[in-house]
Amino acid sequence: MLLLLGLCLGLSLCVGSQEEAQSWGHSTEQDGLRVPRQVRLLQRLKTKPLMTEFSVKSTIISRYAFTTVSCRMLNRASEDQDIEFQMQIPAAAFITNFTMLIGDKVYQGEITERAKKSGDRVKEKRNKTTEENGEKGTEIFRASAVIPSKDKAAFFLSYEELLQRRLGKYQHSISVRPQQLSGRLSVDVNILESAGIASLEVLPLHNSRQRGSGRGEDDSGPPPSTVINQNETFANIIFKPSVVQQAKIAQNGVLGDFIIRYDVNREQSIGDIQVLNGYFVHYFAPKDLPPLPKNVVFVLDSSASMVGTKLRQTKDALFTILHDLRPQDRFSIIGFSNRIKVWKDHLISVTPDSIRDGKVYIHHMSPTGGTDINGALQRAIRLLNKYVAHNDIGDRSVSLIIFLTDGKPTVGETHTLKILNNTREAARGQVCIFTIGIGNDVDFRLLEKLSLENCGLTRRVHEEEDAGSQLIGFYDEIRTPLLSDIRIDYPPSSVVQATKTLFPNYFNGSEIIIAGKLVDRKLDHLHVEVTASNSKKFVILKTDVPVGPQKAGKDVTGSPRPEGDGEGDSNHIERLWSYLTTKELLSSWLQSDDEPEKERLRQQAQDLALSYRFLTPFTSMKLRGPVPRKDGLEEAHGMSAAMGPEPVVQSVRGAGTQPGPFLEKPYQPRIKISKTSVDGDPHFVVDFPLSKLTVCFNIDGQPGDILRLVSDHMDSGVTVNGELIGAPAPPNGHKKQRTYFRTITILVNKPERSYLEITPSRVILDGGDRLVLPCNQSVVVGSRGLEVSVSANANVTVTIQGSIAFVILIHLYKKPAPFQRHHLGFYIANSEGLSSNCHGLLGQFLNQDARLTEDPAGPSQSPTHLLLLQAGEGPEAVLKVKGHQVPVVWKQRKIYNGEEQIDCWFARNNAAKLIDGEYKDYLASHPFDTGMTLGRGTSREL
Repeated sequence: MLLLLGLCLGLSLCVGSQEEAQSWGHSTEQDGLRVPRQVRLLQRLKTKPLMTEFSVKSTIISRYAFTTVSCRMLNRASEDQDIEFQMQIPAAAFITNFTMLIGDKVYQGEITERAKKSGDRVKEKRNKTTEENGEKGTEIFRASAVIPSKDKAAFFLSYEELLQRRLGKYQHSISVRPQQLSGRLSVDVNILESAGIASLEVLPLHNSRQRGSGRGEDDSGPPPSTVINQNETFANIIFKPSVVQQAKIAQNGVLGDFIIRYDVNREQSIGDIQVLNGYFVHYFAPKDLPPLPKNVVFVLDSSASMVGTKLRQTKDALFTILHDLRPQDRFSIIGFSNRIKVWKDHLISVTPDSIRDGKVYIHHMSPTGGTDINGALQRAIRLLNKYVAHNDIGDRSVSLIIFLTDGKPTVGETHTLKILNNTREAARGQVCIFTIGIGNDVDFRLLEKLSLENCGLTRRVHEEEDAGSQLIGFYDEIRTPLLSDIRIDYPPSSVVQATKTLFPNYFNGSEIIIAGKLVDRKLDHLHVEVTASNSKKFVILKTDVPVGPQKAGKDVTGSPRPEGDGEGDSNHIERLWSYLTTKELLSSWLQSDDEPEKERLRQQAQDLALSYRFLTPFTSMKLRGPVPRKDGLEEAHGMSAAMGPEPVVQSVRGAGTQPGPFLEKPYQPRIKISKTSVDGDPHFVVDFPLSKLTVCFNIDGQPGDILRLVSDHMDSGVTVNGELIGAPAPPNGHKKQRTYFRTITILVNKPERSYLEITPSRVILDGGDRLVLPCNQSVVVGSRGLEVSVSANANVTVTIQGSIAFVILIHLYKKPAPFQRHHLGFYIANSEGLSSNCHGLLGQFLNQDARLTEDPAGPSQSPTHLLLLQAGEGPEAVLKVKGHQVPVVWKQRKIYNGEEQIDCWFARNNAAKLIDGEYKDYLASHPFDTGMTLGRGTSREL
């Protein structure tokens, strides 16, 4: 099968030509025979692959966004067809996974070290807008394949990004451009912000990412069919247009960008610090400070290539910007071509007269000659340095250059490295350079490095776009500097591997973000010092920020846990730290001119990207396969990798949700359960009825760990996972902490998919219609072979197809001690419907038997045994189960909420010799993860 994969980020992996990749049909003219136009049109309509579904699911947790795109297509033609999936993704995002299902074959993406030449690898060129329909700030992912006649294909793409705050808002943009009308089109976004959501808006669809300054936005509201549900900390936004609604927006299926803007609540203090599983993130965005004076030089390219619309739009934008300058600001204007034309040889105060004179000077600029970039920059820096040196206000003002060009250096110094060195030496870190490149001929890499090396930012404007509005929008981001020379310090004994902590400027409406690792996970307070300058004085903020107890978290990435340092589960803060660190390493590599240093930075960035599965310039994507598709695998890959706080969002939306197809019945209590269970701290019990043996063991997990209890996804379609919550150990106990199950999640994949999340307070059932059942009321609901029975404040019974039943006991405390937590116990009542391939901490024993190879005297035969039991000990033996020889000791254990005491053979050391593999093999990456490194199950799913 011919596979064509291209990431025009530029990622390009092609087996075959680009023309082949873009071919949707076959020629209708052969041997000179001319086919009528109407017939050709009819043939194209008949043979064009049909997109049956296009869906995007995204979860944003504390500004960090996980997004998964799913696309399903059908070849209706009587012959094999080329099909293409393409998706615009944000330029700042990292792709983390890609999977193709072609017919009955599965092709799974794998992030590997970048190879210079390889026929089946994605190669990174990082050329951000190489396609004609690529939008600013995006990169295009393309994948093409030949699909057999009457067969199907599915594409699943996942990526992650950290949202940047600009003009006081975070913006999440999702490209909705399926290229044709789709029978099922949806965008589902969940937002979780623990600080609280201060504002949220959904903009009208935009067919370009060029949104200008944000002034005068269309106020027509969200796109049709958009539904927004939110409370203080959560928001759920769904866009699900019908085919008719899609057609009204765009007949060709290019709907545009679905854009969400929001901001969070923030205190007027040292910022918001969040901690999870040994990682922290610090958001610092002060406001209500007096603005710093700006010393700004506008440097405008007036070479011959700027003739026409570009120069006119730029002049109009500068007229607007000049009126926006504050009285305390100073400014000047430089026009450059092959000559450097300076308006004034010194910075001018902002007055009505000076603004008028500046506008007149700009108005008379005419395009002519070449492009002397080096000369213009040197002259602008000298103007700023001269003013600061003679006025002694360096600590209380910000010096900026706003530099705009549409070309490459053609006059004067034209060597890129020399221009960069000359600029760096002249600016000496005291002047920040903000660059804007217009059109396709600009040397954008040069502008990017100029800004990176001189504490600035860069933007790119395409030929057909409004350069003026982009210049105004860019200026708006930097128009109000509030702080300069910011330094954020943490004690070296408490924090390691922190991202950048020095920042030249802080502009109003932006945000400073630092992430790092905590040396001690049990740290109660983190000392933070912020030093900076504002317009009045030198500012020092010091405080001890409470960071404990740390909240246990879930990995919502939907992909395997990264192979990092092994410190607990991956979580959104850890991934945010890895994202920021990788970005900074790539930036440092780009800036460096020292080859050994560049190689060291390249290796560090590559190692980190491999650990966290980021597709970067130093990593590649290799497609593994094809492998035969197994039952349920398409659904597994089709689920969103971004569930995130979905259960909480369901409660927000579920207040008025009707049961739908779920049939509500009168409650009839019935509970009959076996000993096979996990309960308490957590204590596992496995009953072997044939040999009349009971085995028990403990698992000492970490808060936030998600344990695989039953894994039978490939056969019966059932998966059960449990998430741990931590608590302090009782006084004088032998343990440092206790762990309990706070959440049990059950995924039922057959005959239809249903999700269950059970906590001590509620049951969330999602089988197409979401239903939230409180645990303090008795009720039974059932549908499609699944029945859920809630006994108020006692237990939840889940019955599947009449042949599988689980009972979840609810443990509640009226006045819990410090070491107690509301928690759950999980009991298997009926395992008849589970297959012989079932695995998991409990599932692996369900179809097995055990026997003792060294059988000591039982408790009824040995008087000494009773004395040993009273002393907390018992006779030792060796248990044989699944081919393992396991030393065990006789113990007693209470089950059923302490109502029954049983005798069991106890396997020590976290059941190291009893269970297959080791503890880490049973850790799930998220609550509905069906992956299993042991046994048959290999798929991953939400």
